Amino acid sequence: MNDIFRRYMVFVAGLYFLAAGVVIIVRSTLGTTPISSVNYVVSLNTPLTLGICTFIINMILIAGQLWLVRDRRTRRDIIEIMLQIPFSFVFAAFIDLNMALTQDLSPSGYAAAIALLLAGCVVQAVGVVLEIKPHVAMMSAEAFVKYFSARYNKEFGKVKVCFDVLLVSMAVAVSLMFTHSIEGVREGSVIAACLTGYMVTFLNTRVITRRMWQRMRTGILK
Repeated sequence: MNDIFRRYMVFVAGLYFLAAGVVIIVRSTLGTTPISSVNYVVSLNTPLTLGICTFIINMILIAGQLWLVRDRRTRRDIIEIMLQIPFSFVFAAFIDLNMALTQDLSPSGYAAAIALLLAGCVVQAVGVVLEIKPHVAMMSAEAFVKYFSARYNKEFGKVKVCFDVLLVSMAVAVSLMFTHSIEGVREGSVIAACLTGYMVTFLNTRVITRRMWQRMRTGILK
């Protein structure tokens, strides 16, 4: 029981770092990550906060997962999908908390914006590693890609790339619809998309190793 509790605590910590990374990238003013692009553009053009928009999009993705497993679902699938609802709420709350904490954070120039973007990528990568290490749940976007890939017998990586491109395209379309210009999608979106995966791999294999993870689970990490 204690081990399960620790694993969930690490997962929640991962959600916090992931949310903080997203917010720092947003504060860089160079765009946002593909997974947050639609949420961010909608938040820029409506009274809704970024956290609320994120929660709404996650609920849509959860509904999509239930549709994908509609005729072949198992008890494990339903539990995995329904677990995403409270975690999506927590993640959304973390985003709005960090948006409030960083409201005065503004880069003074392009170099500072790039530095802030890179810092956000690192923080986000830490969050991703802490999220995947415990093997207790998945975030809605990755889970949607997983179930889509399984249903249509497609490679996860290729579907993930197509999904990210679709989200960015939708964000551009929504921005053009609201403002007749492109907001929220810039060079930072491309940089974040390219760098984060490499950072996650490095952290997962060189920093937060299996040995360190075992120490975290047993509570003896100093």
